[in-house]
Amino acid sequence: MANKKTIRTAEQKKTLTNRLKRLEGQVRGLEKMIEDDAYCNDILQQSMSVSSAIDGFNQELLSYHLKCCVTEGIKNDDEEIVDELLRTLRKLMK
Repeated sequence: MANKKTIRTAEQKKTLTNRLKRLEGQVRGLEKMIEDDAYCNDILQQSMSVSSAIDGFNQELLSYHLKCCVTEGIKNDDEEIVDELLRTLRKLMK
């Protein structure tokens, strides 16, 4: 699986990268809250925001994956692509 690649449009790369940069900022914010002895509940609220942002990133990437990789795999009779997708969805839903 490590040999596979996905060619993304410039817009897709920008969208995904921007989401990751926002996530990075949120995680740094969590770290600062810990360093500043912020109230536990406030940190938990921020942590839930980070978790939600990761979910959003995953949803965006999954959308691209379905529209591109999975669709192409099915068109090319790649029977493994659906099994791979199902394994990934099970992991995402844990």
